[in-house]
Amino acid sequence: MRKSAKIVIILLLVACSFLAGYWFSQGSSGKSAGGRRILYYVDPMNPGHRSDKPGLAPCGMQLEPVYADAGGTPMTAQPGAATMPPGTVHISTEREQLVGVKSEIVEKTPWSRTVRIPGKVVADENRVFRITAATDGWVTRVLPNTTDSLVRKNQLLATYYTTELFTAMKAYVYALNSLARLQQVSANDTKEQIGLNLDNLENYKNALRNMGMSEHQLDEIQRTRKGTNSIEIRAPGSGVILSRDLSAGQRIEKGAELYRIADLSRIWIMADIFDDAAFLGKPGMQVRISSPHLKRSFHARLTNIPPKFDAVTRTLKLRMEADNPGYLLRPDMFVDVEFSVRTAPAITVPVDAVLDSGLKKTVFVVRGNGFFEPRSVETGRYADERVEIVSGLNPGERIVVSGNFLIDSESRMKSASSGRSGTGSIDPACGMMVDEGTAKAAGLISEQMGKKYFFCSVECKQKFDKSPGGHKGKPPKMEMNRTAMGDDGHHHD
Repeated sequence: MRKSAKIVIILLLVACSFLAGYWFSQGSSGKSAGGRRILYYVDPMNPGHRSDKPGLAPCGMQLEPVYADAGGTPMTAQPGAATMPPGTVHISTEREQLVGVKSEIVEKTPWSRTVRIPGKVVADENRVFRITAATDGWVTRVLPNTTDSLVRKNQLLATYYTTELFTAMKAYVYALNSLARLQQVSANDTKEQIGLNLDNLENYKNALRNMGMSEHQLDEIQRTRKGTNSIEIRAPGSGVILSRDLSAGQRIEKGAELYRIADLSRIWIMADIFDDAAFLGKPGMQVRISSPHLKRSFHARLTNIPPKFDAVTRTLKLRMEADNPGYLLRPDMFVDVEFSVRTAPAITVPVDAVLDSGLKKTVFVVRGNGFFEPRSVETGRYADERVEIVSGLNPGERIVVSGNFLIDSESRMKSASSGRSGTGSIDPACGMMVDEGTAKAAGLISEQMGKKYFFCSVECKQKFDKSPGGHKGKPPKMEMNRTAMGDDGHHHD
């Protein structure tokens, strides 16, 4: 009897120990220190990894508890979650603060852009002088005016001789002397001879002009009545010698270019631009030109010449004109071009708000109560750390501008774990948001007048098929914008 009593007591102690352990484990796993019930634990770096017990995550960090209140309720249990597009995630306020989620309201406002592009200094074609050989001959003298030298108008550059010069020069000097003698006689019968002599004198001057003689040299011969055995090459205008192609004793041929001189007091700036900003500038618009090594800036004006397309660089070329005091800017010198343009009102968001995967561009729209909806958008122009949204967003909506990478990671994992394609559609029968890929795989799809409709259940599909025009399921106004999350990057109607 004593032995059996001991056995009963031992069994009772074992049972009590088991019950106490079970009660303790239930209380510790379902409650936190604050009295909140814990559903499960997740990896803070990988929310898709769950555990029923606390401990360390695969990444080495401590697992975080997910509570059963509003901040930890699964998204499928949240109010309105059924009408949310695929990929929508729910994040508690505590996690938003931890991740550093920031948002801003989308606005459609006038857009001022500052365009900065490289430019190149080019000589003004209207101020470039090309000196060519008017006839065959030999260079007799070359002055030390080399390439990049500054020259003044009518400054002597070189001389050359041609075999035709001697006869033409003798005739010109003789005509000058004859005219001088006839002009000293005042008789009426000499007027006809003077007129004839003047005609001959002009013919002789034209012959010398055809050989390349300048008006400056012709006037000098007329003043001194002395001939010359060489033709002078003088600068037709003040400027910089861009090229020189002759030397003393060199034989020259008719039509050969001997000098090229450019007046650089006013120059062109040619700039290559890749986008449509080339068409936003207006003729006469002021442009700022700066040279890094000169440590100063200049002002230029956009010409009325339409932008020219360069097939080699695949760019549009803008032409600007600028004064060049002191010839500081020289041809082929690189400069920085900067100008501001104002465009029509447009929706613009920070560049960091758009996640570009290469196949699609996504922003996260704040839907309230901790919900974040992935929205596929089409972008336009970029400028000043902002990008234009062509389609996908409406003014007044709020989007995430910081911390969207972690939200995107969780959204992708939710879509992958649920087997959703990422393209959402409204069930016309009940107004619930359904995944098109899932509905199509289940055969829950109907087509009416060329348009496809997707359903959440067989009952909704049958209800719609019986009365396509009488369905009453209306989604909330905010959910009326179907969100396309497919890899084609376009919205689907």
